[in-house]
Amino acid sequence: MPKAKLQAATVGGTADDTEAAFYDALQNGDIDKLMACWADEDDIVCVHPGGPRVVGAAAIRSTFDAMFGQGRIRAWPEHVRRVDAMASAVHNLVERIEVMTPEGPREAFAIATNVYHKTAQGWRMVAHHASPGTGRDMQESGGVPPLLH
Repeated sequence: MPKAKLQAATVGGTADDTEAAFYDALQNGDIDKLMACWADEDDIVCVHPGGPRVVGAAAIRSTFDAMFGQGRIRAWPEHVRRVDAMASAVHNLVERIEVMTPEGPREAFAIATNVYHKTAQGWRMVAHHASPGTGRDMQESGGVPPLLH
């Protein structure tokens, strides 16, 4: 089966623009706009908090489709740290997420790393890895953690 080409995202010329389009698509539940942020590569990868490694555009689309079936994902990137090179960018950030509970909206947090490559179609995401976080993650630590892996 031939690989389906992803539509180019309607974004500007930076990794920051692609990241903004990604989070906008999450907040609006727009699967096509979200997938347009991803590179058209077989080995793109996504890890949702507490979830397995998901590889490839079809599998990634399926996981986001399932999440959007529950409604849009109200997540905002905060405290972004960037490492930029000529053809790649790595963004580490805190995602502030609004979660609806029976008692009403509550805040949750995730720590995410987004990796972008500059392609012929512009900057595209090649990896998104998010782990559960806490409100304490909003304060950055510059010290040495007690345990290194």
